Amino acid sequence: MIKKLSAALAGCTMFASALAATPALAEGEVNIYSYRQPELIQPLLDAFKAETGISANVIFLNKGLVERIATEGENSPADVILTVDIGRLQGAEDAGVTAPLESEAINANIPAQYRDPDNNWFGVTTRGRVVYASSERFAQDAITYEELADPKWKGKICTRDGQHAYNIGLFASMIAHHGAQETEAWLAGLKENLARKPNGNDRAQAKAIFAGECDLAIGNSYYVGLMQTNEKEPEQKEWAKAIKVLFPNSQDRGTHVNISGMALAKHAPNKENAVKLMEFLASPKAQEIYAEQVFEYPVAPGASASEIVKGFGEIKPDTLPLAKIAENRKLASELVDRVGYNNGPTN
Repeated sequence: MIKKLSAALAGCTMFASALAATPALAEGEVNIYSYRQPELIQPLLDAFKAETGISANVIFLNKGLVERIATEGENSPADVILTVDIGRLQGAEDAGVTAPLESEAINANIPAQYRDPDNNWFGVTTRGRVVYASSERFAQDAITYEELADPKWKGKICTRDGQHAYNIGLFASMIAHHGAQETEAWLAGLKENLARKPNGNDRAQAKAIFAGECDLAIGNSYYVGLMQTNEKEPEQKEWAKAIKVLFPNSQDRGTHVNISGMALAKHAPNKENAVKLMEFLASPKAQEIYAEQVFEYPVAPGASASEIVKGFGEIKPDTLPLAKIAENRKLASELVDRVGYNNGPTN
């Protein structure tokens, strides 16, 4: 797998170099720089080509994507940026590698809460930051984020690194709703309820519940679908069976969601084709294709989630604009350090 990935990245590097040397590209092409693995977006690109005749070239990078575009400058072959998490999308805008795009078609299919006020980025699908609960040891069928700091759950909760972008997004949303002081107290309480120091990815938290290390965990909803359908590592299906998905705050403000999104590259050499691709990705048809591939929720009004995702239960998304979360990410990171979250419980 590592050899294949290295070869793929090497190929992408050579491809990018060639494009950079020849900025004038064929009319029927568009170039995507993606944090999302090519196989996850290929069905989308196949549908786009079938509809428009435009071929999409994908350069996949698991880190350093924005830095690379910034380094390439005006010679960058990037037309469209695809990535996950509001932090990465806002980071691309802050780095000056995106361009604003006014599109009635996009705005009609993507609600305002999931797009940048200045139209530099747009969410296409959402994922809930949910609670994984032991299906055997946890009797409740509802919970709130606030409740995770209740001392009754001492030693019962597992999470990944508090500084990970997925957790920072959640903590930033808590600041937006409750203010910094109250969120700091909440984080301190959550820290004391941890069963161990934060570690592993979201799937590792489900594994910990399966192993009896904790009864509750914080994780993204789409990982449940990935575990349920994992044929290469079938043990993950057992982890998924060991948990039930709880959508926090369903009875009040709703569950925190983050996005998978897109942005127009600042120096897009194929801007017309890039706009066509972005308008296609914003369409309900494309959102449903994308959402089914990645076990997420389409944002277009009336678009449906896949049957697997519907099986998690009904989600009521928090209506907080993602831009508000982006504003609070830095403070959220500071609070994580201030309470010593990654040190785990004090005793």
